[in-house]
Amino acid sequence: MAKATQKRLYLTRHAQAEHNVSEDYSIRDPPLTQLGREQSARLHEDTVDTIQQSAQLVVTSGLRRTLSTTVIGYATLRKRLEVEGKPVIVLPQLQECNYLPCDIGSPREVLEADPEYRGLDFSELTPDWMSKTGFYASDDGSLKARARWVRRWLRERPEQDIVVVAHGDFLRYISQGYNSHEPWANVEVREYTYAEEGDEDARVVFTRKVAQEGADEPTSSTVAGPA
Repeated sequence: MAKATQKRLYLTRHAQAEHNVSEDYSIRDPPLTQLGREQSARLHEDTVDTIQQSAQLVVTSGLRRTLSTTVIGYATLRKRLEVEGKPVIVLPQLQECNYLPCDIGSPREVLEADPEYRGLDFSELTPDWMSKTGFYASDDGSLKARARWVRRWLRERPEQDIVVVAHGDFLRYISQGYNSHEPWANVEVREYTYAEEGDEDARVVFTRKVAQEGADEPTSSTVAGPA
């Protein structure tokens, strides 16, 4: 198992989705736009010979915009890992922050029935994953706790290089411990590692920017206010 300070986490924001364009956050679990799908394809082109050859695990939020970004943007990596018996893990703890329709996912059975997502591992999607209550609540304390859980979960995984596909607001909680509202563009990939071994908060530090295929589209906290 790799030391925490030797791990490489490739934190990836999803491609452009319908709510990013219209700023209509009442759209339930919005899909990618056509531009978003093109951005994801460019991500594939730009990383196919680098991190898609080295990464050992892919985990993604269960919302449609992250699932589609993963399937298109990391297609070669996904195929390689599936051959090794390691399908993409759909991790509900990576869902976006706010209690708005755009940040609430779809039922597991609906996603599993979608041909685009065939082969992804949805076993972590428990019935409460769409509730936005308890562990998934949208208040600042709950979000900090969930981000810490994710950092610890990733740290305990045996893989050294892990691709994580999630959302702008929650990626800031993961990487900074709070929502700084600093820009994180669509399909922007940043590499992080752990600050130190055994850190209770499992804090991470920025290493480098890997790719960026889109613009700094707004997140739902634009209308919901600071989390």
